[in-house]
Amino acid sequence: MISPIVILDRPQLGENIGFTARAMLNCGLTEMRLVSPRDGWPNSAADAAAAGADQVIVDAGCFESLEAAIGDCHRVYAATARRREQIKRILTPREAAGEMHAVMSEGETKIGLLFGPERSGLENDAVALADAVIEVPLNPEFSSLSLAQAVLLVAYEWWLANLEEKVEASDLRGEPATKEELLNYFVRLETALDESGFFHVAEKRPIMVRNIRNLFQRANLTEQEIRTLQGILTSLSQPRD
Repeated sequence: MISPIVILDRPQLGENIGFTARAMLNCGLTEMRLVSPRDGWPNSAADAAAAGADQVIVDAGCFESLEAAIGDCHRVYAATARRREQIKRILTPREAAGEMHAVMSEGETKIGLLFGPERSGLENDAVALADAVIEVPLNPEFSSLSLAQAVLLVAYEWWLANLEEKVEASDLRGEPATKEELLNYFVRLETALDESGFFHVAEKRPIMVRNIRNLFQRANLTEQEIRTLQGILTSLSQPRD
């Protein structure tokens, strides 16, 4: 079975990227994507820290934006300790692993596991692009994890689930929409809402946009459903007699 893609949003230290590559390969994950790594890419410190997981580093993709990095993904899970006051499903790594195996057996072949910068974690807008949040249930008095530790915990649950009996495939809903298709719809919808004056209080626009995006994320839209929504926008934009 194809494994999830580990996406590091603006990672800071090359060493942490290398340690993450080791954690990934321990659990059979091989595809890494980097979004604007602070110290540039390629990075010799990452090479040294990978300690045998060299191919993960060599094959890692580098992107200028998070939207580009997740564009071909059908589903994205954001690993974060803070929910950022957004309405999101909250899953443990074990629950997320089971769900990922199930949806991948149904045809959602590209799934992203999103992790934020070491110092600050994921920003609100990044979490808003995810379908669900992964939280690791740890000691509430000390739950701080390094980047590689967080990746290892999530990847390990994926590996365990991979050893269990496979979920039988079923495809009842059609092909799931990619994040690129969904983001294109968001841009068009938000432009139409701007033009109509929906966001009449400028300072509230960012949180309203995130709430709207979260609403559609929870729907797990298919390609056909996105085409229908695009058609609705086209129809609404036509002049009336």
